[in-house]
Amino acid sequence: MRGRFITFEGIDGAGKSTQIAACADWIRCRGHVLQQTREPGGTPLGERLREILLHQSMHLETEALLMFAARREHLALLIEPALARGEWVISDRFTDATYAYQCGGRGLDETKFRTLEAWVHADLQPDLTFVFDVPPAVAAERLAQGREATDRFEREQRDFFERVRAAYLRRAAGSDGRIVVLDATRSPAEVSAALLACLEARFQ
Repeated sequence: MRGRFITFEGIDGAGKSTQIAACADWIRCRGHVLQQTREPGGTPLGERLREILLHQSMHLETEALLMFAARREHLALLIEPALARGEWVISDRFTDATYAYQCGGRGLDETKFRTLEAWVHADLQPDLTFVFDVPPAVAAERLAQGREATDRFEREQRDFFERVRAAYLRRAAGSDGRIVVLDATRSPAEVSAALLACLEARFQ
């Protein structure tokens, strides 16, 4: 039986890391083998591309192509084989992030995005995606308290993150229920409770 693929999305500072850990515990407690990964990254080549993408300025279309190049490697080496073995995979970001950041935030032509998405994974979408929704002002305050070093995406201006947030919500609205938007302004415990209730409803 094919495994399950769950992804986690939201602007930086939305609190994904805590909720990824809660989801991982839920999956392991039910006896499933779990692969936990991230994008960009997840493979040796993907991690090298991650460093370039996060720290080196480049043309918008170059950025999108590298994101999908890292994703194709990620799918071929980790995600697709794990799912075929019946394992579960959870990923910190996937293609919804490219839509939000490159199309929404930077203005990438959506036709080009859809072409790349269809080429790289036409027959695979996550079984469930959580978007942790939080106003950019709140996310920025959390980031300021939590870490010193920032990458070039985290250094973007507030209006960039407003566009990213709006793109996530548009993507969710057209996802036929695949994407679940969670109010991440609540306490971590409240967000975890909502997440776990959704997992129970979808997979139990």
